[in-house]
Amino acid sequence: MGRSLLITGTDTAIGKTTVGCAIAAALRRRRRDVAVIKPVETGCARADDGTLIAADALQLRWAAGRDSDPLEQVCLYRLAAPLAPSVAARREGVRIDVPAVVDAIRSRASGCELLLVEGAGGLLVPLTESATFADLARACDAPLLVVVGNRLGAINHARLTLDWARAAGLEVTGYVVNALRADADLAAQTNLDVLRELLGPPLGLLPFLGPLARSADDRERLADAAEAGIDLEALLASEE
Repeated sequence: MGRSLLITGTDTAIGKTTVGCAIAAALRRRRRDVAVIKPVETGCARADDGTLIAADALQLRWAAGRDSDPLEQVCLYRLAAPLAPSVAARREGVRIDVPAVVDAIRSRASGCELLLVEGAGGLLVPLTESATFADLARACDAPLLVVVGNRLGAINHARLTLDWARAAGLEVTGYVVNALRADADLAAQTNLDVLRELLGPPLGLLPFLGPLARSADDRERLADAAEAGIDLEALLASEE
């Protein structure tokens, strides 16, 4: 059975999908059998035919080179409201079945070497009224990879997330600092040194990559960024 890795973040909109895509693209290029799943995606736009578009899940699937995987297996729940999953699901009359999500993650992990599981928002975002993504990680025995958006507030958010996760007994593989803009302001310039002092060295640093099309060139660009900036060997070692 393969292993799962839950990609969570210190906040929303800090680049979890970009980091996940970069790792997936790099491992794919190394000919490792990597698969992806985003159990719940909120804020989905509606296509002309009325179906909801899971943009992040589609991006992850493309980066891993698994376009033949049915979208229903990559994204179990698609919700329109850009809200926490439990809130969006309640508003849209959807019941998120956590045991079914756990079974789906275990099933997908059993068919690959490493399954990248992308959460929504941060670790304590409610998946349902009684379960968070931390609970999901624990139920799936999935170590955490924490994405830290490099902006003002990152130090506090990173410490809160990592300290809470470790205190709760969750396994933390490491954290990746993701650049959110091409021109770094003073906070972005100084955050990394402070994070190193307080939390130890990051597992990686990803540069700002800008918009990504689902093209062969952009998949190579993602893979190059991960190879250069992320300790992929640490991820693979945690899998074994």
